[in-house]
Amino acid sequence: MIEGAIWRRWVFFRIPLFLFILVLLFPFYWMAITSFRPDGELYRPWNAINYNPFWTWKPTLVHVQYLFRETMFTTWLWNTMLIALASTAISLVCGVFAGYALSRLNFRFAGLLGTGIFITYLVPQTLLFIPLSEIIRNYRLGDTPWSLILTYPTFLIPFCTWLMMGYFKAIPRELEECARIDGASRWQAMLYIIVPVAVPGILSAGIFAFTLSWNEFIYALVFLSSPEQKTVPVGVVSELIRGDVFFWGPLMAGALLGSIPVALVYSFFVEHYVSGLTGSVKG
Repeated sequence: MIEGAIWRRWVFFRIPLFLFILVLLFPFYWMAITSFRPDGELYRPWNAINYNPFWTWKPTLVHVQYLFRETMFTTWLWNTMLIALASTAISLVCGVFAGYALSRLNFRFAGLLGTGIFITYLVPQTLLFIPLSEIIRNYRLGDTPWSLILTYPTFLIPFCTWLMMGYFKAIPRELEECARIDGASRWQAMLYIIVPVAVPGILSAGIFAFTLSWNEFIYALVFLSSPEQKTVPVGVVSELIRGDVFFWGPLMAGALLGSIPVALVYSFFVEHYVSGLTGSVKG
């Protein structure tokens, strides 16, 4: 019986988990190998003698140096960080207040309004950027970071609101009622009682908003045209792909370095992220 349990654990858990991790991490491994592979190996046929497509014995930093010296990659990183942090902050503030109001305050059409807010998140971005581009043009915000800081919340706020609604509903009302009985106003009860308890949900929404802002491509491609204003996803693709010529080494180096900030955010707040999503599901 013990042998059968061990066999089932290997077949239904460990082997599928290993295959899942392998498929999930292989793109990052391929980016890393391509980033440090010399050009002589990058463009060599796979059937060449003594060629290993999955490893290199002569790693080089030429592609990374080209990325920082010949392109504006550091500027793209700064632009992306600024836009992601600003849009995330705006979305979190609006999402926390809206989520609290829809989950705690009793007013007409609260449920309908919450459903409508979440439905707006389901609208494809490819349909929204056309009217938004007209608004950006009318207000003369094109080719500036403000064009993205003000448009990203249009799809970040609905999800943050929906997530915070679920998390606030999972918090017992008795905590807030006790604070109100002791003389605290609703604002004080929310600020000093509910918000500290909801920190995991807020961090979860913040990580989600930051990730979407960092990786967003369509709006950044449409609203930004100058090389010094571009973000990492747009800058790497537009500057390192010229016609049918792909600079694979710098391209993969840019993709790899551009994914590191998001990976660091997840690694530091993964426990809060999971607990925030769990709390939202319970609500």
